[in-house]
Amino acid sequence: MSYAAIYSRASVGIDAPLVSIEVHLANGIPSFTLVGLPETTVRESRERVRSALIQSGFEFPAKRIIVNLAPADLPKSGGRFDLAIAIGILAASGQVDVSPHNRSLDQYEFLGELSLAGEVRPITACLPAVVAATKVDRMVFIAKQNKHESLLCRSARILCIESLAAVVEQLITSKNHIFPSQDAEHFTDSVHQDVSDIIGQEQAKRALLIAAAGMHNLLFVGPPGTGKSMLAQRFTTLLPPLNEAQALESATINSVKGNTLNNQNWYRRPFRNPHHSASLNAMVGGGSIPKPGEISLANHGVLFLDELPEFGRKVIDALREPLETGDIQISRANAKVTFPAQFQLVAAMNPSPTGDVHDGRTAPDQVIRYLNRISGPLLDRIDLQVEVNRQSLSDDRQQASNQVSDRSTSKDLREKVLASRQLQLSRQGCLNSQLYAGNIEQFCRLSESNNTFFLNALDKIGGSHRAMHRILKVARTIADLEGSAEIERVHLAEAMGYRALETLIRQLSSC
Repeated sequence: MSYAAIYSRASVGIDAPLVSIEVHLANGIPSFTLVGLPETTVRESRERVRSALIQSGFEFPAKRIIVNLAPADLPKSGGRFDLAIAIGILAASGQVDVSPHNRSLDQYEFLGELSLAGEVRPITACLPAVVAATKVDRMVFIAKQNKHESLLCRSARILCIESLAAVVEQLITSKNHIFPSQDAEHFTDSVHQDVSDIIGQEQAKRALLIAAAGMHNLLFVGPPGTGKSMLAQRFTTLLPPLNEAQALESATINSVKGNTLNNQNWYRRPFRNPHHSASLNAMVGGGSIPKPGEISLANHGVLFLDELPEFGRKVIDALREPLETGDIQISRANAKVTFPAQFQLVAAMNPSPTGDVHDGRTAPDQVIRYLNRISGPLLDRIDLQVEVNRQSLSDDRQQASNQVSDRSTSKDLREKVLASRQLQLSRQGCLNSQLYAGNIEQFCRLSESNNTFFLNALDKIGGSHRAMHRILKVARTIADLEGSAEIERVHLAEAMGYRALETLIRQLSSC
């Protein structure tokens, strides 16, 4: 036999397209030709495969070897094809024969980089490849180090190996040591902080509840030391755990990024907190081989931006499109990929460059220039803008001593969030923040008097159509939390009250 076809998987975004590795051995001057749009790292596999075969005790054929990676128009990078190429050469030269066991090589897929000594090394983006192989009912050979992330795919059939020799042994014997998937640990409260740790700031905690119930974006505005970061860090304790599909997608993104996956509590929603010096590529993703950025790593979770105006203007404005669409497209010369980015934005900022707008250290025009670092279109996409005022220390101590038993815990508030979300899903099939313009009128209908009140109020504050829709969505969430079938005027008034930054800018502009 001078021909063999072996299956492997490439990595394109969070997808893992099938790659067929065809090996042909021909007579002639010994050579090793690799075709099929391989990048430099793939072309270098020739030397790794040659050395691994010899060091593992196999014969490297003294023939004209042609290896084709199909489809030819799919860019291929990394050392993930080394193992498949080596098995293809062994099969084409007759050194691997699975026919005595009534099996065929086309029921397997091979993923792994080879060392010069024949060891199988782990690869990035292993999980999406295992998921894709599972969908077509193929068994996957992977490096031992990729075992834990691969087990997150419940129905995966994997064979964890340490060397090329061990792969051949598995193929030529009838013993297949398959590792069944294992249940990951579910959501627990033990390792998380609790919203009851926060003394006072009742309006801010109310905003946390509304934001969690309707998946609304949230901005805290206040001087330093008022607890903005503390509030944001406890936001995920109000959110329900990820379902299995969401958890697997989140794990897949981390696998593509090359991050270590934690099998424990992998249903917990991600919380990303990038520094304000983060670049545009770090935030949205990029590179010659596109990798996901912070907004994709926060998929189905929370992206917390502390000191929002200190981020670069281009970085902040790059959030506008994914906040609307839920994904981000990255185009490069050799690839165009789409990463999911269904994150919930929580941000915090000071009202002036000196920290407090009332400290007398900054002129109003300087404060306005500072606040204008955040564009109007981005502000329109932030549903809740909440002022977090400084509290006196005596009030804090009094509340801490008198209201310990009255403070709601994260568990209490999460039960309200779950009930509200279930109501939204049963009524409209999505959360309130995900309502489109076409169905807002259906699910956020107002009475004639409330509609007149709402439009008049919007005219006074100069709100845009996008702001109008977002206020209606917030009012719908408030009504759901209160168990009201209709949006009442009190719900509209509360929703319009969560526009603190826009109010501050109007006040300073009138000075």
